[in-house]
Amino acid sequence: MTQTASAGPAPRYASPVDYDAHGVYGPGRGFNKGQAFQRPVYRFQGRITSGGSSGYTAVPGRYHLYISWGCPWAQRTAIVRTLKGLEDVVTLSYVDDVRDGRGWAFREHRGPDPVNGFTLLAEAYEATEPGYDGHVSVPVLWDRETGKIVSNNFPDITIDLGTQFGALAAPRYLFGAGITEADVRLWPTLARFDTGYNPMAGVTERPLTEFGSLWGYARDLYRLPAFRHTTDFSSFGGLVRGPKPTFLNDASWRIRVEPRLADWNEPPGRDHLG
Repeated sequence: MTQTASAGPAPRYASPVDYDAHGVYGPGRGFNKGQAFQRPVYRFQGRITSGGSSGYTAVPGRYHLYISWGCPWAQRTAIVRTLKGLEDVVTLSYVDDVRDGRGWAFREHRGPDPVNGFTLLAEAYEATEPGYDGHVSVPVLWDRETGKIVSNNFPDITIDLGTQFGALAAPRYLFGAGITEADVRLWPTLARFDTGYNPMAGVTERPLTEFGSLWGYARDLYRLPAFRHTTDFSSFGGLVRGPKPTFLNDASWRIRVEPRLADWNEPPGRDHLG
């Protein structure tokens, strides 16, 4: 009689989004409705260093990135990770696209937490600082060795991924062939403009396609695998479908803008630039 291998424990997922039970994310986490946006403090600001002087040495297999497809700041870390060829060095997983008052969660749509089996990203924060009551943000750089968050300070994470992994990285230059940190920072905004940001904020009737230079530039970036493979346009609609951020006011000048998805595979027409 043969024995079959065990399938292992079933993945753990958070319960569905429930605004009635948990409210919207924001109040009490550093956001106040109707007031000017003030970015919450990012409490965890550890740094990875090539030689380990910071306590976090740049070695393969030690670190994991928790990010969201929809979050522009988190996407920057995914882009740099790909540009530097660190896919086999720093692992990555995604939280669900939508969050209620509990914050980011792991649900079947984007898969379970492959490192800790958490159902809510807040559990990672709690494991790092018991009683944590601050902003639960992505990206999160997690350290398997200590079982704690290294950093949730998104600018530092991209810089460390881009500069500290030395021979473990594949591209010849810091950000690939001519790509800079500025390109990485601008791309998430351009990618979300027509399907998320402008419909949510009601800023202009003009879609990105009517900004000729920006539209060509954006499509030029999208041709590169680091930008194309880290972008899921379908995830950006959550900005429109869910409750508006608590810091977004109802100013009289806001207009109704329908989400639209342009043809991102259209040739950028910039070969003449060299």
